[in-house]
Amino acid sequence: MPSIYDIKPAFQSLLRPLTRRLASAGVTANQVTLAAAVLSGAVGACVAIYPRERWPLLVLPGFLFVRMALNAIDGMLAREHGMKSRLGAVLNEIGDVVADTALYLPLGLVPGFSLWLVITFTLLSIISEMTGVVAIQIGSPRRYDGPMGKSDRAFVFGLLALLLGLGVSGGAWLFYVQVVLIALLGLTIVNRARRALAATPQASASV
Repeated sequence: MPSIYDIKPAFQSLLRPLTRRLASAGVTANQVTLAAAVLSGAVGACVAIYPRERWPLLVLPGFLFVRMALNAIDGMLAREHGMKSRLGAVLNEIGDVVADTALYLPLGLVPGFSLWLVITFTLLSIISEMTGVVAIQIGSPRRYDGPMGKSDRAFVFGLLALLLGLGVSGGAWLFYVQVVLIALLGLTIVNRARRALAATPQASASV
C-alpha cells in the first residue's frame, strides 16, 4: 500500500549535499543515529512535563521532520561513505524504536488524546518495526511497507500535534482518528509479514 516512505529517494537527494559535508567534517552515521534518539527523548520529555502547554506540541512537528532527515542522513552516511557496521545496524533499529516511544507515548498525557489508545499505538509501532526486522531472519529484505510506516506515523502525529498546538480542541474526532491509526498499524504489520513470507522460497507453502 502507498506510504510516505515511497518518496524517500527524492528526500535523500535533497539531503545528499549536507550528508557529504557532514562526512567531510568527520561526523559518523552512528553519531547521527544516537543524536536522533537523544533529541527525541528531549522533545518527548517536554511534552510529558508540559502536557497542557501548546508550545511542546508546536515543537513536535518540526522535530519530527528533523528526525526523518537525520534518519535519512545516517543511512546515506553508512551506505555511501563506507560507514556500515554491525553496531550501526543495531543502533539504527533500536534507536528508531526508542525514538518512537519517546515521542509518541507522552502524547497520552495531552488533553484530547486517549492514554490507552496512545499506549496501544506505541506498542503496535514497535511490533511493526520488529516485523520488518524479522523479515531479514527468513531471507527477505527489511520490510518498510505501509500504510502506517515510520514516516507515515511522523506525518500524522506531527499534523495532530500542530492542530492541537494551534488551539484546535480535541474531541470525538481525535478519538476516532486514533482508532483508525491503530487499525492501519495492524494492517501494516500484516502487510510486512505477508510480503516478507512472499519473498522467501517457502512463500507458496506459508501464505
